[in-house]
Amino acid sequence: MRPLKILHTEWSDGWGGQERRILLECEGLMARGHQVEIATRESCWTAKEARSRGIPTAFFPMARKLDFVSIRQLRAHLRQGRFDVVHTHSGIDAWIGGIAAKWAGTPALVRTRHLFMPFHRSPLNFVHYLPDRLFCLGDTMRTMLVDECGFPDREVVNIPTGIDFGQFRPSRNRSEVRAELGVGDDEFLVLVVGVLRGVKRHDIAIDGFARFLKAGGRGRLVLAGDGPMRSNMEELVRSLGIEDQARLLGHRTDVPDLMGAADTLLLTSRSEAQSQALTQGIGLGIPAVATAVGGVPEVVVHERTGLLVPPGDPDAVAIALHRLADNPTLRRQLGDAGREHANRRYSLAAMLDATEAAYRTVLEEKGRW
Repeated sequence: MRPLKILHTEWSDGWGGQERRILLECEGLMARGHQVEIATRESCWTAKEARSRGIPTAFFPMARKLDFVSIRQLRAHLRQGRFDVVHTHSGIDAWIGGIAAKWAGTPALVRTRHLFMPFHRSPLNFVHYLPDRLFCLGDTMRTMLVDECGFPDREVVNIPTGIDFGQFRPSRNRSEVRAELGVGDDEFLVLVVGVLRGVKRHDIAIDGFARFLKAGGRGRLVLAGDGPMRSNMEELVRSLGIEDQARLLGHRTDVPDLMGAADTLLLTSRSEAQSQALTQGIGLGIPAVATAVGGVPEVVVHERTGLLVPPGDPDAVAIALHRLADNPTLRRQLGDAGREHANRRYSLAAMLDATEAAYRTVLEEKGRW
């Protein structure tokens, strides 16, 4: 494939699976010889991380979806840089990037939909008509976008988030990490990884773990991640009287080490397109307990790569944790099957191959290949 000039746009202030995927995609495409840049706001965490990884960045105000100052500035930037592809991600930058790309005459415009939430085309939401392709993160999500939201079948492309399993590995041994956490080698350790925000329903994870303990279970719970709900979760841990068994670690840069030390990964989101943490965890052979929402059942195949529970059901979480805590053989079987499933379907190479193919198809359609 000939080298392309690709501009990603991102408005989001957050630092979660969406932002991590964007940077991983940029790094992967740069390694394949493409010229890649990110247009974002200087205050965003994405900008800080991009600079630290050597990904070129350009800054725009992106104050609102119809920020005409940003649209004009970005249009000039696109024309000057002669980009082949504009790739948008969040709501506000989809408007700014989409309008600027069309105005600048950029050949290919694509958007990745990272959230498992329906959205519909309408005259007021004309931005949804702009992209040549809409990328999504799973078969279930793709079906929803086509059947429920009215997007043309040929325009929606399923590209699950890829993980570089060659790089995503623990750097410290299990006993060392558990000792740092104050967890014994024989204790059942449950790990939750994710930004502490409402949609992740960490309260269900904490409540479910407390019920597991109340029913006679023995173990520890650690939550890795920071976010707007942290104080609420700390208060919940105190109110349930499980301070000695549950810890909030805040933002961590050693997630592979934490996963390598854990016996089970727990995800209790009420909505999820494809959890990167979940994919990473099962790729390391960690069995998972997860809510059966969105694209999660494509990653956690019930009774084969993990256990699924209904959303918002702490009792079901407690029961699933008991099953895994009491059965090391089951944990090993689920972990082995999960590792094989993740490495086969969710590799970084597969994501990059599919992305390049989709770009090329659009450019061929436009006669620009």
